[in-house]
Amino acid sequence: MGKKLFVGGLPYEMNDAQLKELFGACGAVVSAKVIIDRALNKSKGFGFVEMTTDEQAAAALLKFNNFTLGTRRIMVNEARPMEPRPAGGFPPRPSGGGGAPRPAGGFGERNPNFGADSKAFSDRKNRYDNKKKPRGEGFDKKGGKGGKKGKGHDDDNDGW
Repeated sequence: MGKKLFVGGLPYEMNDAQLKELFGACGAVVSAKVIIDRALNKSKGFGFVEMTTDEQAAAALLKFNNFTLGTRRIMVNEARPMEPRPAGGFPPRPSGGGGAPRPAGGFGERNPNFGADSKAFSDRKNRYDNKKKPRGEGFDKKGGKGGKKGKGHDDDNDGW
């Protein structure tokens, strides 16, 4: 099995076939892949070439490292193994600090007085429903507080 080479600084117009043809001058190429940006569908300017033998890979590294290709200078290195990445796009959520797990669900599970079947709720409901608040002195018939009018109002309606 040969070595895989990293090729950086490639022209953005280069494709897999052109990369394979370029490195074919140093020996048989197993695979040549230019990395494409999925969002833009354009080359990222680097790729990987796998040669059949270690000697051919060493020859390609010597020949093409700092090689000028068009207006760009390419660099060739031995490829490193890919580092493991976590699955998915987001890191795992924090656990919440330990302790007993919080109950799942809505507001009622955190507030025992919320449910209509609880005794505290029914007592509160019976105490305040269907009772009219007594009107004390200073209340007019419409429910508002009577007495002096607010500052800036005039009885003869001349605008102020």
